[in-house]
Amino acid sequence: MTAQTATDAISDLPFPVGYRAADGAFDELYARDGTVRAHWQYVMRSLGALGSDEFGRRLNEARRLLRENGVTYNIYDDPQRSERPWPLDLLPVLITSAEWQVIEQGLTQRAELLELVLADLYGERRLIRTGLLPPEVVYGHPGFLRPCAGVGAPRGRHLPLYAADLARAPDGEMLVLGDRAQAPSGSGYALENRIVLSRVLPTIFRDAHVHRLPVFFRRVRSMLNWLAPNGTDAPHIVLLTPGPSNETYFEHAYLASQLGCTLAQGDDLAVLDQRLWLRTLEGPKPVDVLLRRVDAAFCDPLELRPDSLLGTPGLLQAARSGHVAIVNPLGSSAVENPGLLAFLPALCRQLLGEDLKLPSVKTWWCGNQQELSYVLDHLAELVVKPVFSHSSRLTVFGAALSAGERDQLADRIRARPYLYVGQERIALSTAPLMAGATLEPRAMVVRAFLAAEDGGYTVMPGGLCRVAPTRGSSLVSNQVGGVSKDVWVIASEPERESGALLPADRRPLLVRGGRAVPGRVADNLFWVGRYAARSEIAGRVLREVLRRVLEPGDAETDPNTPRLLAAVTHVTGTYPGFAGPGAKERLGEAETELLSLVRDGRRTGTIRYNLNALVRAARGVRDRLSTDTWRVINSLSREPAETLDLAAALTELDRVLLLLSAFGGLSADSMSRGQGWHFLELGRRLERALGTVSVLQAMCAANGEQSVPWEDLLSVADASMTHRRRYRTAAEAGTVLDLLLDDETNPGSVTHQLLRLEALLSGLSTNVTTPQQTVEQRLVAEALEELRRTEAPTERLRQPGLELEELLTQLARRLAALSDQMTRSYFSRPDRPQQLVALAR
Repeated sequence: MTAQTATDAISDLPFPVGYRAADGAFDELYARDGTVRAHWQYVMRSLGALGSDEFGRRLNEARRLLRENGVTYNIYDDPQRSERPWPLDLLPVLITSAEWQVIEQGLTQRAELLELVLADLYGERRLIRTGLLPPEVVYGHPGFLRPCAGVGAPRGRHLPLYAADLARAPDGEMLVLGDRAQAPSGSGYALENRIVLSRVLPTIFRDAHVHRLPVFFRRVRSMLNWLAPNGTDAPHIVLLTPGPSNETYFEHAYLASQLGCTLAQGDDLAVLDQRLWLRTLEGPKPVDVLLRRVDAAFCDPLELRPDSLLGTPGLLQAARSGHVAIVNPLGSSAVENPGLLAFLPALCRQLLGEDLKLPSVKTWWCGNQQELSYVLDHLAELVVKPVFSHSSRLTVFGAALSAGERDQLADRIRARPYLYVGQERIALSTAPLMAGATLEPRAMVVRAFLAAEDGGYTVMPGGLCRVAPTRGSSLVSNQVGGVSKDVWVIASEPERESGALLPADRRPLLVRGGRAVPGRVADNLFWVGRYAARSEIAGRVLREVLRRVLEPGDAETDPNTPRLLAAVTHVTGTYPGFAGPGAKERLGEAETELLSLVRDGRRTGTIRYNLNALVRAARGVRDRLSTDTWRVINSLSREPAETLDLAAALTELDRVLLLLSAFGGLSADSMSRGQGWHFLELGRRLERALGTVSVLQAMCAANGEQSVPWEDLLSVADASMTHRRRYRTAAEAGTVLDLLLDDETNPGSVTHQLLRLEALLSGLSTNVTTPQQTVEQRLVAEALEELRRTEAPTERLRQPGLELEELLTQLARRLAALSDQMTRSYFSRPDRPQQLVALAR
């Protein structure tokens, strides 16, 4: 097919019309003569064959998959919403295999060079002593950590993971804009992009002969195993994350799942006897490899930043003693210094004996008098950056400044020239982006990823592309709204697909039950279970009320309606509601209160509040939940419409209750029966027991038998069918109370929950060797004894009154005590040492 034919084919779609590359920039899609580049022709022809309607459907499918998978990027300074859905464009960026081979060689050489630089900076520092690197360049950058000097690197690898931001110059040459050596992020997003695109464009992806990504992640896992000290066959690998509020927390949890690591925060770890340990409910477990996603300065408040709450005191000493391999080693961000770019060509010739294959963007370090003069003379044409930060907010484009502002910048540079670099401003190459119904060229940057292996590096065949959010802009950061793209490296022939992360040449060690659970994880899982059950119970009561209110006829004259409305308030705890002061007035305007109970996420006790709490707790343990379970949780996070009426609220409750049932089934079927599942189930069973007691207290305690809406009570408890099949009579006190309180075979009864709590508590591994009852077990046993105190509990409860009220009060008290005791026994963490006085630096 000719290039012109390809252009005609994509013109069948409405969006390519009017596509025009930016002046002076290299365009990835179109050549200078206006024809489609050869390696793009098949993909664009195939997209043209889809037609605009089908293309739009697949775009919506991609967005749905990203939303259901919970792919997000957190924005710190967004006052409206800190967590944004991950933006992915459906058109990939295409690179030929031949060109990528050249890029791979350049990236590998660059990684090897930077590793040698790191080894020297934290070792003999010959580069500084011989004058190849000015000391101001190194010591003026916060990435160089003096306490890390002399700390050995695992297996001598100072740069196990490396990433580089690549951009294409107007002449088509690929340049390096910056190096990422601290804790390179983005590879998980790249993998998720690939999974989504290969699913929504399966035929195009297969027939385009795209190089696959799983092999790279297999090698990352092999590398982590290889770096473990003492040659451990099955090393314990922990991924250190700042927590769910971090901008790339999705990727942390995602990689932990993909690589089989334990996801942990700083206070989940401790250093004892110069070894790193994971705090678990079974006691401390040794950590062999720490894959960190926390900046090095924050990793150890003892030797680095004393004000850090993200790290673990003593971590640097554990690394110094050789008992833990940290990836990347602390201090590796010293080579992210933009001032270093000006010296790399000479360093490459000195250390490797060859020229730099993949050049950096032209950089002038202002600490050199000749280069300072050049920067000051060409300030209007250059980009000025401080060497001590790679924040885009501190990057200044000279052309955007007025004459007075340039003079002020020049004065700041002259005052401390060694802290600044000037860089050539290049017109970034553009890639096609779907913008509404049109295709537009947008500036792009590609991040490429490398992992160390014995004797060299392996390069991910592809990467993460980010494009500018607006036409003409050169800012591509996710923090300013950049859009992501998948990068397809086109092979000459089909590749054999491989999805396994475990190297085929290593015999797997069979394991049962999984790793031990840190207290923070157990706490989150416990509350995931509680909030799920709490939302379900409150939702069932509220749904029954909405059904009654929406039924034909006058619900206001039904004597049971006020009691049901009051029960909603008691069960949800949303006082005063329909039970406190002013309840009569609100009974006449029930719709406003009922809608608030469904959709108001800022009001404690509402359905939306509990669901939001469930989602927050689940985010803290997302690496413990299956993909399908996480899809359910993301569906639960969807906010109801502001224009909700009572009928729509009933529909919303039906949706929520169905999803909660799906969550219960998935957690039962997809989680192994380890400690994590035990705590999730403990939370669910405890909250179900509390919820059932609360419903009974609200609807039948201290009331005569004839005034209790027994049928409504059965409906709330989802036991109507069981009652009808078992008794074939109208609901009445004895049968209903037996079913909801005493019947062990009814999965919704209080007795059933207590028996499950009893079994779950005895199954916790921390209790296996304990001969006597724990406090938690004793509280459950007392509650069971309270229920079984008489020979005929049904007779005792046949006439609801003070005796029933006293029983329910005692049950509620013991269950609340059980909750408090669980927190004291399992979830309370020791206080962390914290520096109270700022130290001179």
